[in-house]
Amino acid sequence: MRVFANPVGAGSLWFDNLTTAQGTPVAYDPQARAFLATPPFCVNREVIGCNWIAPEQGAFCRSCAMTALAPDPSIADAIPNWALTEAAKRWALDNLGRWHWFRPEDPGTRPVFHMLAEGATPVPMGHAQGVVTISVNEADPVLRTTRRQALHEPYRTMIGHMRHEIAHMLWWRLSLREDFLAAFRAMFGDERDDYPAALQRHYQNGPPADWDRRFLTTYASAHPHEDWAETTAHLLHLTDITDSFVAAGLTAADLPSPRWDPYAEPDAERLIRVAASLTVAVNHVNRAMGLSDLYPFVLSDAARRKLAFVHDWLRRGAQGL
Repeated sequence: MRVFANPVGAGSLWFDNLTTAQGTPVAYDPQARAFLATPPFCVNREVIGCNWIAPEQGAFCRSCAMTALAPDPSIADAIPNWALTEAAKRWALDNLGRWHWFRPEDPGTRPVFHMLAEGATPVPMGHAQGVVTISVNEADPVLRTTRRQALHEPYRTMIGHMRHEIAHMLWWRLSLREDFLAAFRAMFGDERDDYPAALQRHYQNGPPADWDRRFLTTYASAHPHEDWAETTAHLLHLTDITDSFVAAGLTAADLPSPRWDPYAEPDAERLIRVAASLTVAVNHVNRAMGLSDLYPFVLSDAARRKLAFVHDWLRRGAQGL
């Protein structure tokens, strides 16, 4: 993620800022990729702290307009959890916008989001025919940690959920192309295999013994759909970690140049190599504070090939190239 210029004075702004350090209200324009100090602001600004610009007074911003169902406000903590969930959605959408997804130049279908709060029963997160369903309760750090430990996951965040579930929607968009489906099946396997049965086997038997040589995560081994979603999410993780590293003014021997733009890099192998090197370094810094690794994953040769495949399709798919 970039670091942004202050439109009304000195200093920088971060992606989630609502005001400058001096207290001037600002909002992010996702088309210009810059902060503005003039309304109209998103109508959800006062409701959930949305900091994006709206097309007109009293309207939703581009991100909030994609939310068709909001959580029931009578459920405890639904609104603050929804605010955190929408913030994660804005981050993921802006990342994808660097490759033109869901911007005005993208002629394809936009995702529709159902943001649901959990009452007596959990909300199953997932995607179906362009609709992404998210449990806003996952914004609660205690619940998220409990589920991460129960599912033996080394990483679980709201941005991660957004990237994974939107990845399913991206696959659905790309699957309308015959050239994509043939290439996808050659790389990931046949997604027409029985999905419920595959998940049942995964949860009953666990991943194959050699999963780490063929997949990024244990869940990716469950079915080609999940392999795609996990790989796509990880490509977004790695690209954005690298972009944020550069934007913060940090340097490393592996960076091609101080102003290198990872989202503009056409060479997937180069991007993945640099990103992997940076994650090793940042993991080392985290350990100095007794924290978990920022990116606790190992990239096998097979995983790198899949990441490169996703990189190729995400860079050109939104524009029908």
